[in-house]
Amino acid sequence: QVQLVESGGGLVQAGGSLRLSCAASGRTFSDYAMGWFRQAPGKERNFVATITRSGASTYYADSVKGRFTISRDNAKNTVYLQMNSLKPEDTAVYYCAARYRAAWATQVNGYDYWGQGTQVTVSS
Repeated sequence: QVQLVESGGGLVQAGGSLRLSCAASGRTFSDYAMGWFRQAPGKERNFVATITRSGASTYYADSVKGRFTISRDNAKNTVYLQMNSLKPEDTAVYYCAARYRAAWATQVNGYDYWGQGTQVTVSS
């Protein structure tokens, strides 16, 4: 299995930027497609972005397209989420997730392992 630890969350003003990191340990990192999800209070967990095992392909939710960028460094066992032009509606707990030896997915139940989450708060 793989263990995932997110970091980089915090409080930022609208229009600002944050970069989230998710460090993986355990099995070979490049065996996993990776995804980022978010969950606001009282709401369900929603897809944000995903990246293939090699990093060659990415896919984004419409709500973040053009503002967020997912990337990975397989040598460092880390996936990133660069978030620019942040809006108050981006406020949520952000989770990274890993999907073993499969193509990327956008559904919560498509992922095998999850991190504990990191809080992102965007003030207006």
